Amino acid sequence: MAHPALSPDHTAVITGGASGIGLAAAKRIASLGLNVCIADVDAARLKDAATDLSSAAKRGADAIMTEIVDVSRRDSVEQLEQAVRTRFGATHVLMNNAGIQPGSRMFGSEQTWQRILGVNLWGIIHGSQVFAPNMIAHGRPSLIINTGSKQGITTPPGDPAYNVSKAAVKAFTEALQHELRNTPDCKVSAHLFIPGFVFTALTANGRTEKPAAAWTPEQTVDFMLERVAAGDFYILCPDNDVPRALDERRILWAAGDIVENRPPLSRWHPDYAEAFAAFVKGE
Repeated sequence: MAHPALSPDHTAVITGGASGIGLAAAKRIASLGLNVCIADVDAARLKDAATDLSSAAKRGADAIMTEIVDVSRRDSVEQLEQAVRTRFGATHVLMNNAGIQPGSRMFGSEQTWQRILGVNLWGIIHGSQVFAPNMIAHGRPSLIINTGSKQGITTPPGDPAYNVSKAAVKAFTEALQHELRNTPDCKVSAHLFIPGFVFTALTANGRTEKPAAAWTPEQTVDFMLERVAAGDFYILCPDNDVPRALDERRILWAAGDIVENRPPLSRWHPDYAEAFAAFVKGE
């Protein structure tokens, strides 16, 4: 059974919806009979995506709208919310999915850090703060799904700005769900979506064929919707390379750095290589 927010004639809004996981989610949700608005910064991709979505939607183009939005700007997100209310009325599903990963260095440019945090973190804060009050007010079951990352949990070395943004998304979404569940008569729930290795333009790195280890965006979205229906807050997605059991051991080891007073990121510290390998094996 699908979550009740995913009912025909309800409305979903998906940022970063013109490609990748966002577009796959939009197609899947449109096929359930919902109105769908996809928001993105790329006008050309939005136009192409609208054609695909119209084919997937039960009511065709009448159920689809697109908006050019820069989620790092609150006023742009406010305009999106108003446009959706004008066209479709209440929003029942908000997927704050827009994200970028251009690469970053610890002592790299402030502009790069600001842009990554602006889209990946502030985009989710803006979306949640702008849409949630009216979603709470209309009183019907609703969803806010925020796209995080495993890199925001285990924070591997190599891309610090992205890790910081996604670690903050985790903390924000946990606080959001706590706030929602303690709001009287609130029927909105928040969920942290944590994809595995998914073959999209963000992860392709010049490749044109999906690596065997990766899931498709469609597989990832189906898993997400299944776990939302089951009531999961942490939607931790596997892929063809990393099963959930391995993710769990990596996450527990990362938390153990604090508890055991190990060096930070000890999983990548040569003095702890053997201990980590044994921990993964359950020894």
